[in-house]
Amino acid sequence: MLVTRTAPLLVLLLSGTLSWGAQAQPRVAPPPPPPPLVNPQERTLRVEGLGEVKVAPDEAFIDVAVETLAPTAKAAAEENARKMEKVITALVQAGIPRKEIETRNFSVFPEYQPQPRPEEAPKLRGYRVSNQVEVHVRELSRVGTLLDTALGAGANRVDAVRFGLSKPEVVQGDALRNAVERARQSAQVLATALGVKLGPVLDASTVSEPPRPFPAMARLEMARAGSAADVTTPIQPEEQTVTARVTLIFAIDPGPGPGPGR
Repeated sequence: MLVTRTAPLLVLLLSGTLSWGAQAQPRVAPPPPPPPLVNPQERTLRVEGLGEVKVAPDEAFIDVAVETLAPTAKAAAEENARKMEKVITALVQAGIPRKEIETRNFSVFPEYQPQPRPEEAPKLRGYRVSNQVEVHVRELSRVGTLLDTALGAGANRVDAVRFGLSKPEVVQGDALRNAVERARQSAQVLATALGVKLGPVLDASTVSEPPRPFPAMARLEMARAGSAADVTTPIQPEEQTVTARVTLIFAIDPGPGPGPGR
């Protein structure tokens, strides 16, 4: 019984002690900001390196479109839908999966006749409908043939042909390693010229530029001629350049350096 009555008393005493301690505890100041990565008092050497890697593209994107003009927007849209479906069907029959064909832009807008006189009101000529799709091509040797297929099926506009890389991160890694190596070489040349000895790397930062699809042509509007049906449009992809830039900060060893010219 003594034990049973004493335990709550001990708990109350402990609770009072903890409560008093929490109330009497002064405010805790916020922790100081972390020190800079590089001590401003330390002698350092800062260099930059630019790495470049040239690589042949392994994929292409073709932007083809169908434009139609009709007296009403409904008639223009219906005609455009029929023609675009023929284009897509022809590309699928040529071996392009439907999931690799995506709509990029669709627009409907009125078109007016040229005004013979400034004071005259413009006359509506009709409505123009434009439907643009992007075709993802993984076999670059087929780009020209697929262009001809789309144009032969009814496409009347080719907006762009772009080339890219399916795995740019691999090439970016090579460019980054190249940039680091060049930065180290520059640091060593500077240290030798200044008569100092390089210490460890104190800080490193990088800026990588992902490769952008390279346009083979900005814009091309073509009308297929029956006499040229057996001619394949020549498309020559160019190499892409992937770049990376690094900044390295080396400590300067306080010991004797190699000395200039050594």
